[in-house]
Amino acid sequence: MPTGRVKWFSLEKGFGFISSDEGEDVYLASSALPDGITTVKPGTKLEFGVADGRRGPQALSVRIVEAPPSISGSRTNTEDLAIMIEESIKMLDRVGNNLRHGRVLNESEAARVAKVLRGIAGQIEGTN
Repeated sequence: MPTGRVKWFSLEKGFGFISSDEGEDVYLASSALPDGITTVKPGTKLEFGVADGRRGPQALSVRIVEAPPSISGSRTNTEDLAIMIEESIKMLDRVGNNLRHGRVLNESEAARVAKVLRGIAGQIEGTN
């Protein structure tokens, strides 16, 4: 199975990219992340399957191999959670505005929003 490291990932957008060990960029959708995981940090080492997507290689069945090392003085888990909450507020604001204009979520968008909210809820429960 191919491996690589997360280049970037946006919780709000629901996707990011992996820099594979073979040197190519691989699209990473939030739906490919393991259950309960809503976001990944740059530098996280992943193992994944690959499929040819509409615009190039796309990661499937992602498994986290190694989290990036923590640096003393870097963000704490509560700071990461605060950022996740702020990004989810932006996402929900966009969803709310769309709903006010009669635009409902399609099935994949609804699933992505629900996955993000469940993940954040799990993180919040874990901080108590």
